[in-house]
Amino acid sequence: SLPFLIRLFPSVLTKFVYLNFLAFPFFVDFRRPELLVNNTISLYLTTEPGVTVGIWHTVPSSRGAEAQGKDQRWYEEALADSHPVIIYLHGNGGTR
Repeated sequence: SLPFLIRLFPSVLTKFVYLNFLAFPFFVDFRRPELLVNNTISLYLTTEPGVTVGIWHTVPSSRGAEAQGKDQRWYEEALADSHPVIIYLHGNGGTR
């Protein structure tokens, strides 16, 4: 009966293949990344009117001691220095 249901409702297949309706790990506030990943803050960028993109900024472990206890301004200034930035696009899961 499963192939029959998939044939009738193809959107069900994509939900179960990608599982994008699940937020894992469960019961975690992704707006507070410092609870999950060291030296990380959550920022929001407005790319165009009405479109806001949430990002996490994680500094490398070599600057970890320097980042301890710093505020959002320090992280924004760290983005402007001469060090390279790696952008990781996580996919369609709806979480970072």
